[in-house]
Order: sequence, then structure tokens, then C-alpha cells
Amino acid sequence: MNEMRKPITALSQQTLERLVAVVGDKNAIVDKDKQAPFLVEFRALWTGHSPVVLRPGSTKEVSEILKIANETSTAIVPQGGNTGLVGGQIPHNGEVVLSLQRLDKIREVDAVSNTITCEAGVTLQRAREAAEKVDRLYPQLLPSEGSCTIGGNLSTNAGGTAALAHGIARSHAFGLEVVLADGRIMNNLNKLKKDNTGYDLRDLFIGAEGTLGVITAAVLRLVPRPKSVETAWAAIPSVQAAVDLLGFATEMTAGGVTSFEIMSREGIDIVNKHSGTTRDPLSTSSPYVTLIELSSQRKEGLREAMEGILEAGLDKGLVLDATIAESVEQAKAFWRIRELFGEMQGREGGSIKHDVSVPVANIPAFIEEGNAAAVKLIPGARPLPFGHVGDGNIHYNISQPVGADKAEFLKRWDDMNDVIYKIVLKYGGSVSAEHGVGIVKRDYLPKIKDPVAYDLMKTLKRTLDPKGILNPGKVLP
Repeated sequence: MNEMRKPITALSQQTLERLVAVVGDKNAIVDKDKQAPFLVEFRALWTGHSPVVLRPGSTKEVSEILKIANETSTAIVPQGGNTGLVGGQIPHNGEVVLSLQRLDKIREVDAVSNTITCEAGVTLQRAREAAEKVDRLYPQLLPSEGSCTIGGNLSTNAGGTAALAHGIARSHAFGLEVVLADGRIMNNLNKLKKDNTGYDLRDLFIGAEGTLGVITAAVLRLVPRPKSVETAWAAIPSVQAAVDLLGFATEMTAGGVTSFEIMSREGIDIVNKHSGTTRDPLSTSSPYVTLIELSSQRKEGLREAMEGILEAGLDKGLVLDATIAESVEQAKAFWRIRELFGEMQGREGGSIKHDVSVPVANIPAFIEEGNAAAVKLIPGARPLPFGHVGDGNIHYNISQPVGADKAEFLKRWDDMNDVIYKIVLKYGGSVSAEHGVGIVKRDYLPKIKDPVAYDLMKTLKRTLDPKGILNPGKVLP
């Protein structure tokens, strides 16, 4: 795994006292045991260290902290719910952690304008629940919704299982409130779909992983809640069948496909083996399975639409067997397997993970070539691809050979990256689809990014954060 390169100088006692004074002693964590939830990535791939975890309760306090940090050249790592998967939220070299969890107010829900204004520490689940109270839907959906935060989702430009229909985090944000490296506050919390008053500064900070500024609040779009939802589990003969079935379903429903996920058979078996709470919805074995969700503003007719898709799929040889959820509980049981897909792979030992995207038409070729290349590099390795067929985002995970040494397998992480990323780029894809860059993919950017685009990224960093205090070493070296 890649590590940070630039050492961070020790925080002076005077600067520490000034920072603590902004939030108060009870919101400044210096005890190492109490710091642990902020320093350890939940898969335990990285453990950081920090002189202090600051927990500001307002945008003003964030501003004051960054003024001091900028003045004293103190490195800051902004952190939301600590659910990131690329190491971007961890203080690898003793930086100060700026936890935004106390910025947890929902400032407004406007059902007429279809917007919700949330502070950065509001969890995704709370935002969705607040929207539901006014019969609206906040359309981002992630398995970590109970702990991931709005600020973190925007900072990583998170995707999710509903991106096919509703887009990724960037698609949901109308306006932002951002604290810059020097402590200035950019207040751009508008509700407007149309605002062509110069450069779109909002998009500079979405997906920047806290390296250009700290998002403290956002105005997010809401959509009408669907009146009906149908969920199906379908056994399919190949990845190509999934792509063909997606196209067919999209045509038949005129865009009513909300989610369209694929899972490999071996990965499903691993989930059912280790979870203790799931079982295969079908007795028919197949190399792959698709999880399909349709939604509609009409109360009637969606069940028939799903049945029509599956029946046509059976006739065309795209579906081997299928079942439609008969209740909300059964639909949740289907989704539970998908939600546990990545987590349960850890029970099998080491897992080398890739969050990549390719054009939908190229998914079958990518997976076929990737599987062959992974096994050639490490004989016995088990490719377990899964993810979002609808937007081309595949979580291409590779579990260690049965009985192999976990540490030795994980030492091949970079070697495997080189092999898989080469195939991703061959098919016109991206090495980071929805998890961000962090430190895991930082060193790949200059190899794969257009040189002019990469230079512009560095120019923006120098302009907005000339002292390099914001999440140093993440995204860019």
C-alpha cells in the first residue's frame, strides 16, 4: 500500500492550546483511547495518529480553526463519518483531525422547492428520513447510510446503488457552504437549478476530498417519493446477459430502472457462508445474479412491468430463473446480500479491492479479461466482481487463494493494481469510480491523467491552499 511521503512537524503547545480554545476542552480529544474511532479505518487497513481531534460545532468554529492552522502551517485532515475506503480521512502523519460530526443540523426542508439544507455532519440516513417526512426522497443510497455523512459524501463524490436513476453526489448538490484554507467562508447555499453567474465554484470542492476547502453545509435536491417499488433477483448465465437485460429493462420501462446490480456466484456463496443471516433466494445455480429494482410514480402496473422484463429475459436466454420480492422484508433480504458482498470477503482472508468504471458496453470484456489476468498473476486468486451495471461501476475485488498467507497476498496489492488498471484504461475506464483517490490511487494519477488536466489540479491546489495544510498528501503528493 502507498504511504504518505512528507513528514509533518510536531504541533507546538501554544498552537494546540489556541486550537483547543476554539472548540473547548470537551470537544478536543487528546486521549489516545478516545481518539481511536477517528484514527482507524473500519477495515483496519490504516491506523493514524494525531495530537488532537477537534470537534467544532459551527461553521464559525471551523473558520477559526483554519485561520489558526493557516497562520501556523498546521496540517488538518477533515473527517466526516470515517467510512472512506481509500485512506483519505486518516491522519497518517500526525495531522490534526477536524471531525465535522457535530455539525449535524438540518437547517431547512423545502418541499415546494424540493430541497433540503444539511450541515456536513448530518448522516445520510437522517437526511433521507427528513425528506420522507415531507413525502420526498433524497435519492442517494449507500450501505453505510447510518454513519456516512453528507459532507463526506460530497467530498468524495460518492455514488451508490441508485446512481443509475438519480446520479452521484455531485448531481444532488445545488449549493455549498465551504470554509477555505485561510478561514474565509464561501456562502453559496442557493436552491437554484439555474445560476449562470460565472464559474461553477461548487464543483471544485465536490470530489476534492477536503484538499481544497472544508464543506460545512449543502443545499441538496429532493425528488418525489415513488408510489411503487418492485425488486427482483434473477439468475443469469453471463455478464453479457446482465448488460443485455439492462438495456431491455430500460427500454420497457422508459427509464424506470432505479438499480441494476450484478454479483458473482462465488461472492454470493461467501456471503451466505459467513453472514449467518442470509440465504440464496433461488435454488437455481448460475455464474452471476442481477438484483433489479424498478420504481414508479404510479401505484399500479409496476409488478406487471417487472414480470414482463423477466419473462422476456427467460425467452431470450438472458435469465435462467428469477423471483420477485413479495414484501418489503423480502426485498430487504435480497439487498442484504448485496450490502454484505464486500464485507464478507474479509472473512476469507485478504481481499485486494478496486473501485473502477468502464463504459457499460465494455463491462463483459473487462471482467473476462480481468479475471484471466488476476489468476495469471496470482494462481488460485478468486476474482469476485460485483457492482452497478447501470453506470458501469464495478467493484472488482480479488480474494486470496484458499489457504494462502494473507500478508503475503496483500503485498501484491500494487502488482495487482498495475494489471487491473491497465485493462480498465484499455476499455476507456476510470480507476476511481465512487470511492475517491485518497492515498491508494494518488500515485496513479500522473500516470493516467491527461497531463494538462493534472497540471491544472496542482495549480488549483496551490491557489486555494498555498501552504498545503488541507489533507496533505491526499489526491496529490
